[in-house]
Amino acid sequence: MNIFLVYAFMFFTGSLAGWWLELFFRRFFSKNNKERRWINPGFLNGPYLPIYGFGVCALYTMTMLEDVALFKSAVLNAIVLFLLMAAAMTVIEYIAGVIFIKYMKIKLWDYSDEWLNLNGIICPKFSFFWAILSAVYYFAIHPYILSGLIWLSQNLAFSFFIGFFFGVFIIDVCVSLNVLVKLRAFAADNGIIIRYERLKAEIREKKKKYSKLKAFILQFRTENNLYETLQEHLRNLRK
Repeated sequence: MNIFLVYAFMFFTGSLAGWWLELFFRRFFSKNNKERRWINPGFLNGPYLPIYGFGVCALYTMTMLEDVALFKSAVLNAIVLFLLMAAAMTVIEYIAGVIFIKYMKIKLWDYSDEWLNLNGIICPKFSFFWAILSAVYYFAIHPYILSGLIWLSQNLAFSFFIGFFFGVFIIDVCVSLNVLVKLRAFAADNGIIIRYERLKAEIREKKKKYSKLKAFILQFRTENNLYETLQEHLRNLRK
């Protein structure tokens, strides 16, 4: 099968699965969601998280190392593989975090309160979770993905569906980047780094007149314009 189509399928699968994972995590476990609402995760509007898409592509690539035996024990080899996978996911998380902080002046997530965190972007706690997710991927997901690829090779019409996904995805990225550019300009003018999760929490409090579905999809739509909302966010940061 065409390698581009393989990785497009990996990105598609990872982005969707990661969105659902984050959706339930934020609903039931996130300390930033004390009211336990359904929160659209990430900075895009649609049901996908690119960081997980890149992550699954990385995990898929690293499964090619499963035949490399560093130890006689199969268990030790599996542990090393999962640690390498966790390290790869942590690196992807760190790179994404640095790019948004340095170039967009936005902190998408904040691990500043976590033990041994690095710039509030990565920490051992979530690297451990990445190791667990890598094991889950390897044992429970990867075999089915391989079956999915075989099915995809026999049903190429599905590739048009993947193409449609990427078309919607690119449009969403362009729309969301328009908002992010405004956030970056405001942050640069005021010499701050915008705490994305805190900003979204403040905006959620202002969406009383919106239906739950509309508030869920239109994350930055409020009664005030975006600049006024950011001004209030700045005042809250300086308190």
